[in-house]
Amino acid sequence: MSNEPLERTADDLPIVVAALYRFVALPNHQDLRPSIEAVLVENNVKGSLLLATEGINGTIAGTRDGIDAVLDHLRSIPEFADLDVKESRCAEQPFRRSRVRLKREIVTMGVEGIDPQESVGTYVDPQDWNDLIADPEVVLIDTRNEYEIAIGSFEGAQNPHTESFREFPEFVDKQLDPSKQKKVAMFCTGGIRCEKSTALLKQKGFQEVYHLRGGILKYLETVPPSESKWNGDCFVFDQRVSVGHGLAEGEHVMCFACGWPVSKEDQQHPDFKAGVHCPNCVNEISEERKRRFAERQAMWEKQGRVKSGE
Repeated sequence: MSNEPLERTADDLPIVVAALYRFVALPNHQDLRPSIEAVLVENNVKGSLLLATEGINGTIAGTRDGIDAVLDHLRSIPEFADLDVKESRCAEQPFRRSRVRLKREIVTMGVEGIDPQESVGTYVDPQDWNDLIADPEVVLIDTRNEYEIAIGSFEGAQNPHTESFREFPEFVDKQLDPSKQKKVAMFCTGGIRCEKSTALLKQKGFQEVYHLRGGILKYLETVPPSESKWNGDCFVFDQRVSVGHGLAEGEHVMCFACGWPVSKEDQQHPDFKAGVHCPNCVNEISEERKRRFAERQAMWEKQGRVKSGE
């Protein structure tokens, strides 16, 4: 028998990362906050959850037992019985604190009257997504922001060049027309932005609107690399920064100064200085801010906090 150690798979990693959301009417959402915060702390589960009158959204991480305890508590709340959860794993806790925040929207679009509970696009499962986007009549749109798209997207997808999701409605008004784009397919990281995006397009008169069920994360988990139409990595909102096929952790790091993901190649660029600046922002930061960032980076390196832009 060989004495060589067995290769470690993603399932062996100790930390479970759960991205979750649910659009549902929560008129008294503030009343749920204390019990949810308590179960997070009790089970040493970290991350952020957002509560609004339209539902819940967030990403949390902890041990298998800890995550199960939190999900059991959430699903015991009748409105969250059908909570949408996508899981992946990582070697270390990607968050530093546990937070439950009250918001106006669980994903901020800033348009009144958009309700995915009333009208939403057609869900397409990951295994059927390639066939849909191969249709030449389908306009494929990435609903994420510029810094996310910079490290990966689907072949042929349109980039709306937005800095925040609030800018997406303006893109729709300027670039899309229901009389011209007969079929529109959209995608995002986990599916939540697409639910609102398809609801927006339905409100504006688009008839055939589709979105990827479970988002990019479910696609990367489900579709083999040999069949994939995805290029690059997928940005995630935690210390992993990015994931690839099989939800394996990517090689990007976060630029502390501007929040952009920095590829392994760009980490070798002369304009990259960990924690201080990257090629994207080196000319936009004053010398005083660079000095302060360098001091902060030195402190964080001493504490072992070097992966995230938090």
